[in-house]
Amino acid sequence: MSGSYPQLRLHLALGLVFGTLLATGAATGAWGSEGRPAQLPQPPGVRLSGDAAARDWVETGGDRWAAFYTPQQYATMAEALDGRYTGVGLWVSRSAAGVVTVSKVPAGGPADRAGVRVGERLLAVDGRAVGGLPVTDTVALLRGAPQDAGSTVVLRLQRGRSVRQVELRRELLDTDDVVVDRPAAGITRIAVSAFTAGTGDQVADAVRQRGTGARGGGILLDLRGDSGGLVAESVRAASAFLDGGPVGSYQADGATHWLTATRGGDTATPVVVLVDGGTMSAAELLTGALQDRDRAVVVGSRTFGKGAVQQPSPVSGGGTLEQTVGHYRTPAGRDLDGTGITPDVAVPPSAGPQAAERTAITVLDDLAAAGPR
Repeated sequence: MSGSYPQLRLHLALGLVFGTLLATGAATGAWGSEGRPAQLPQPPGVRLSGDAAARDWVETGGDRWAAFYTPQQYATMAEALDGRYTGVGLWVSRSAAGVVTVSKVPAGGPADRAGVRVGERLLAVDGRAVGGLPVTDTVALLRGAPQDAGSTVVLRLQRGRSVRQVELRRELLDTDDVVVDRPAAGITRIAVSAFTAGTGDQVADAVRQRGTGARGGGILLDLRGDSGGLVAESVRAASAFLDGGPVGSYQADGATHWLTATRGGDTATPVVVLVDGGTMSAAELLTGALQDRDRAVVVGSRTFGKGAVQQPSPVSGGGTLEQTVGHYRTPAGRDLDGTGITPDVAVPPSAGPQAAERTAITVLDDLAAAGPR
């Protein structure tokens, strides 16, 4: 199965990587409404006569996960798959009322250096009001294509009653999708925000560096807010915890294809996977595999439920249309699209992220005390 990974990356993974750029957009429903007209969709792989027709098909076609990308947006997407992007180091979310708010400011980026902080309201980008815009459109205004590094963008921000303008210069930034720390004695937390190129190896390295001989504790695999990404990287991450065997399957061309872990992973260290409503796509594939294989205890709240596989197709006007061509399933055959993963130990979202983390650590301690499973 490993020989199919380049093909997966090219033909399937882009549909699983929406959230690499737009994590909060998916979680807030900014990509579209559940109440789209129930019209008959075009068959997968249809080639439409122009960008306008493709945009219209996305809005009315009935495919919940369909998307249209301009050449610039698609170039930005491909760039992010390599673990880098051109932008200002700023993530945003949109409320149900259409208010756009800064949700994340990675340290050291242009936005951070300019003093932009989480919680500020984003009013406009280069003079264009963003209130009510889909997160996808707002992110497109903030970020540029790879060749746009060095260009400037002006943000209008509001903090309390104070409104100000900030000019930022776009840079080529690392996505920093894997962060490793130790929240408690004996516990290694591996937090993964998206599965871009190299993420699987980073997870495997973190597992190896901890060492199977470490006493007590275990590994807390934190996939909260992980918007998915490359299927191959999710499989590589799963391989760090498994000794071969199935990770999941997907349907394509009328046949079922299995995704298989490589042998030699750490099967001894206790593992807890921490999830929430923002855990989606390839992150759900990984979570489902470890849960079905009885390799980890899943803690948190129900995951997002995106099990669709998309295929990008060129449109004659120069854009790219992405359509659903199938669904992936967990090793036990579960189709997670629309249902998500139910944790083994539930922590309601209302309890807050710190409560979920404390519960996960408690479960890890209990697993370590119980010895080998």
